[in-house]
Amino acid sequence: MKEFILALDQGTTSSRAILFDKQGGIENVAQKEFTQFFPQSGWVEHDAQEIWSTQLAVLTEVIAKANIKLEAIKAIGITNQRETTIVWNRKTGLPIYNAIVWQDRRTADYCKAIAERGLERLIQEKTGLLIDAYFSASKINWILNHVPDARQLAEQGDLAFGTVDSWLVYNLTNGAKHITDVSNASRTLLFNINTLTWDQELLDIFEIPASMLPTVCASSEIYGETSTELSSKAIPIAGIAGDQQAALFGQLCTQEGMVKNTYGTGCFLLMNIGQKPVISTNKLVTTVAWKIGNEVSYALEGSIFIGGAVVQWLRDELGIIKKSEDIEPLAMRVSDTNGVYVVPAFSGLGAPHWNPEARGTIVGLSRGSNDAHIARAALESIAYQTHDILKAMEMDAKAPIKELRVDGGATQNNFLMQFQAEILQTKVIRPAVTETTALGAAFLAGLAVGFWKDIEELKALWKEDKTFTHTTEKNYDVQLREWKRATDTVKFWADYK
Repeated sequence: MKEFILALDQGTTSSRAILFDKQGGIENVAQKEFTQFFPQSGWVEHDAQEIWSTQLAVLTEVIAKANIKLEAIKAIGITNQRETTIVWNRKTGLPIYNAIVWQDRRTADYCKAIAERGLERLIQEKTGLLIDAYFSASKINWILNHVPDARQLAEQGDLAFGTVDSWLVYNLTNGAKHITDVSNASRTLLFNINTLTWDQELLDIFEIPASMLPTVCASSEIYGETSTELSSKAIPIAGIAGDQQAALFGQLCTQEGMVKNTYGTGCFLLMNIGQKPVISTNKLVTTVAWKIGNEVSYALEGSIFIGGAVVQWLRDELGIIKKSEDIEPLAMRVSDTNGVYVVPAFSGLGAPHWNPEARGTIVGLSRGSNDAHIARAALESIAYQTHDILKAMEMDAKAPIKELRVDGGATQNNFLMQFQAEILQTKVIRPAVTETTALGAAFLAGLAVGFWKDIEELKALWKEDKTFTHTTEKNYDVQLREWKRATDTVKFWADYK
């Protein structure tokens, strides 16, 4: 009987289930989108019950489509949108408020007030993170202070907090397990990445009762089994990692200095920095990459809030293209942007700027500017933002980056990948299996149950699809200087009130 690992990939816009075989190949995929709620400007929410129902639906669907028995699934690995915050009642098992999504900015002023208390250095040294609405702690605080009776219920020990991985495991085990892994815990602003424990001083700063928190586990271990109320056969749940750490593992960036970039809704660059956390001096964040056995790996991370989403904006809001794939031929109709730069700061600027007030801007427009120039500038903006973060990483790591492993939907855009290689002056490598987020979760689960023996066996499974190398002697200094001028303009707009 052919055997599989089932990866549950719970993302920002859809829930997916992917079956991987022993060779790391994809046997079958099921995907279901779910509702995005925008109650006010800057607010983004999901219905946690819908997250669970869509994830359960695709789990069932992928097994049916593959026409396999439950016995063929040796383990489940989970990867998830990070920082998104769910608080539920332990007695009813029901959320007390919608999930507040990582993109949500409602707590920006609260975070600013915490920073003004002079706590930035303390928090960064403990968590590796910057004080920002992006992370979970301020979202929990908001729920406790704005949902009727929430704080009282929390003080009584009746409320549970979890990132999406915790919520899925809680439901998969019918409430038996309230856990998370180190990679997700390290995105909350409540977890000390040096001691690998929840930190009481941080809990006090954000006014969050410790009783709400899940137990923190390794990224690769058997946590429990699916409830038999859910499926006739219990399946071990054996791997958990936040989506970007899972992608780093799926790309087999297991050695210090290796870097990957995921080109999704946003872009997320992670560099493996080994077994000791390095605190960034260039506005990057330090995060736990994973824990396997007793060994912990750390990563430097830079987040770009709007990556591939700029293409969706051109499609849905401006109507410049009908399908996302149309952007590449449109952009290639022109040889350059004719001086146009798009800065897609629709929800602020991420690393290395961290300006939550910034907003999207197009600069350099002239009477001759057309849709192709704007399309090309939008694609180039993704590469420029990536360049800014990689240069910050090189400064923190004190070493040049030799190659960039890439994944995510936008990597199918050959123009973008080639332009990325040109401005970085380094190799950009696209793997054969670009579903590296789900693959990383599958690898972690498979290691825990002996489906794969060790990381060396996994390395033999990783295969390259295409390598993009810089082919021209062209100097991009002028374009990079103009890009900096464009981002400076955005920051000036944000600050000049």
